[in-house]
Amino acid sequence: MKKYLTEFVGTFLFVLTIGCTVIPGAPGVIAPLAIGAALMVVVYAGGHVSGGHYNPAVTLAVWMRGRCETRDVAPYMGAQLAGAGAAAAVAGFLVGAPQRTMTIASDSIAKALVAEFIYTFALAYVVLNTATAKGTEKNSFYGLAIGFTVVIAAFSVGSISGGAFNPAVALGIGLMKIVSISQIWVHVVADLLGGAAAALVFKFINPDDR
Repeated sequence: MKKYLTEFVGTFLFVLTIGCTVIPGAPGVIAPLAIGAALMVVVYAGGHVSGGHYNPAVTLAVWMRGRCETRDVAPYMGAQLAGAGAAAAVAGFLVGAPQRTMTIASDSIAKALVAEFIYTFALAYVVLNTATAKGTEKNSFYGLAIGFTVVIAAFSVGSISGGAFNPAVALGIGLMKIVSISQIWVHVVADLLGGAAAALVFKFINPDDR
């Protein structure tokens, strides 16, 4: 239960930061930096308890890699989705609704799928290599690396896909009306595929790291 509560709290704080920076339209680089920093701090805060996933795609990748027990997968994902939903409700209370909801044009769906896949792959790949690999055990940089991967992703393709890279975030930003809730399937599908691909690549590169 402690692990699941940690995943709920971390995802809640992460998604709340997204809502409270994106909805008011924080200028310039503030939102991506704040969002990446939020992920970094909750990874450091809860990594020793739950692994600090806060993302169903990361949980999938870590499970496929062999560092998450099968019995924990569904509860982790449930806690992450619940944290995102709670964050959406609190963000709505604190800052209201956005003036505009991002809708992906029909001729840009493929671009959004590719963007979400690539950067969720990158995020999960960084998690696996910095937080679960034998060669980087007990390091102090994993949270910074993970957080800044999200910063890079948000700056690179946030305007193309909405920048979720996380099915729980997709749910949260859909409920907050930052993106169209009818289109969060784009994020869910691409993000889970990206996490799975990262696990397969990690296992291919590191066949002896079990």
